[in-house]
Amino acid sequence: MPKDKEEKERKKIAELRSRLHDILKVEYEDYDLRKWLKARSFDVDKAELMFRNSTAYKKKIKVETLMSEYEKPEVVKRYLTGGFCGHDKDGSPIRVELYGHLDMKGLMASCRRSDLEKTKVMQCEWTVQEWKRMGEKLGRRVDGLTVIMDMEGVTTRMMWRPGMQMYLHLVKVLEDNYPEMLKRLFVINAPAIFPILYKLARPLISDEMRNKIHVLGSNYKNDLLKYIDADQLPAFLGGTLTDPDGDPRCKTMICQGGDVPEKYYQDVRALYEQMGSVTIAAGTVHTREVIVNQPGATLTWAFRSEEYDMGFGVQLVQDSGKAHFLVPLQRVNSHLVAEDGAVVCDQPGTYKLVFDNSFSWTRAKKVYYEYDIIAVDADYVRSEISDLVEAGDWDTLEQKFETTHL
Repeated sequence: MPKDKEEKERKKIAELRSRLHDILKVEYEDYDLRKWLKARSFDVDKAELMFRNSTAYKKKIKVETLMSEYEKPEVVKRYLTGGFCGHDKDGSPIRVELYGHLDMKGLMASCRRSDLEKTKVMQCEWTVQEWKRMGEKLGRRVDGLTVIMDMEGVTTRMMWRPGMQMYLHLVKVLEDNYPEMLKRLFVINAPAIFPILYKLARPLISDEMRNKIHVLGSNYKNDLLKYIDADQLPAFLGGTLTDPDGDPRCKTMICQGGDVPEKYYQDVRALYEQMGSVTIAAGTVHTREVIVNQPGATLTWAFRSEEYDMGFGVQLVQDSGKAHFLVPLQRVNSHLVAEDGAVVCDQPGTYKLVFDNSFSWTRAKKVYYEYDIIAVDADYVRSEISDLVEAGDWDTLEQKFETTHL
């Protein structure tokens, strides 16, 4: 780093320390203060506000006693995917996230938002403690977190807007309270809808964070071993680390997630009261027209009916005025489990969400629903993602990587 830049940073660190004298612990190092400044592009005013807001938030959730006193709900322990396993070649902790196995909708129906926040904060607190432990063991500073985001199993259900918003909210909580914690993020088994998911997450991805993201192709196991020794990498990811019983998925370290059983559900209604709603009279059909202007856009939907099942399908209205079903009309148990899905709109036009109650001659049914049209600026998004691909570009990766197809 040039001396003049280093001197400017040193002065800003000193200024920030002076401003935070009333709440800053004596042992807080300049190295750590620099993270808050870097997270706010070395704007001292913004860094101070960020630090004070974080201090207030951590006080509110009692972060100092969180690790010893807070008991995570059973559903969070069993179904919030991911876990820590091993260390990279620098000694930094490794966290594996099984995004494709995450049932965010089930978790949101089964626990409070604060439970998810506290659990994520605990993960960060554990990371900070692990830095100290490894630093003492290795006799040098240890920092950063290496994350492996395994997207195997990701489908359009991950595009459910409330779930995506909750996931991004948790990411923001971590960014706002543990700046510059992430060292590297490896994305493996990227699905065909990765560009759409990336676009939805892009507002929270700073340029600094974007430089830490690496999208790996089918040779990801060899790529991971460049940064992680084999005995520190789970066997299912190409290493030799297993559970004591030889399980290559390291289930004692990494929560495998899966669909949350309904026995854990507490407040399903809260998930849907923010949606639109309609009462469909007995023996009738209700349609909701959606205009799609951009070919290749993705139409997503989610709905739940009260008490009884519902017929559902998706139509495309042709220029002649005739309509044909892209998603066949069928009865679904949407009163038991919310229905969601998506379809790629190959051509612009009018699409119809069809809610069919014609088979019920005595019961009107209330349906909570929402839909969204996600159009991706193909050139912009693909170009940006190609910059993240470790070798080659996204188009090549998508063609070669079998798991990119739904």
